[in-house]
Amino acid sequence: MNLAAGTKLASAVCSAQGIIIRPPSESGVLTCGGEPVTAPGAGGGAAQLSAPVDAPALIGKRYVDETVGLEVLCIKGGKGAFAFEGRPLTLKEAKPLPASD
Repeated sequence: MNLAAGTKLASAVCSAQGIIIRPPSESGVLTCGGEPVTAPGAGGGAAQLSAPVDAPALIGKRYVDETVGLEVLCIKGGKGAFAFEGRPLTLKEAKPLPASD
């Protein structure tokens, strides 16, 4: 799947969906729940998660892979977790606002 900015994607094994905010600097496979993501509505292949999940995808959160610069915005939560080339994406923390003294 082409991972260009603005591309909508969906998990093949759970209800998670996302949008690519920043594309990766190199090609690779983005997965959710251990299976490659697809276009929304394309239908899934596997019926259950094939990778263990420590932290499921949460709606409204951004997930990043610092190695290649990939950033994904989760627009619909699910039981699976996003990963790129087998590396789990990490939750992007909010930047603290400056003090307004």
